[in-house]
Amino acid sequence: MDTPELKIILEFSAGAELLFGNIKKRQLALDGKQKWTISNLLKWLHDNLLTERPELFLQGDTVRPGILVLINDTDWELLGELEYELQPNDNVLFISTLHGG
Repeated sequence: MDTPELKIILEFSAGAELLFGNIKKRQLALDGKQKWTISNLLKWLHDNLLTERPELFLQGDTVRPGILVLINDTDWELLGELEYELQPNDNVLFISTLHGG
């Protein structure tokens, strides 16, 4: 029997991609047997995809200030932030506003 999958699209922009192997867009097939929130996704990203300087992306259990998160082009603050439950084909975009000077 096939394991159900939750397919989503991840995008990293404005420098955030540098922390994830310089890949700007990727499709993920997550384990569909569990409930996936943004909080779970951030832990998964840390353990599986984050390749450079986690302190530039995460602060505690959330993204650090200066990382914008859009879910289907909507600010995650309007959707419940860490508690938002991912849906099939969601597009999650992380945009870095942190730039050196």
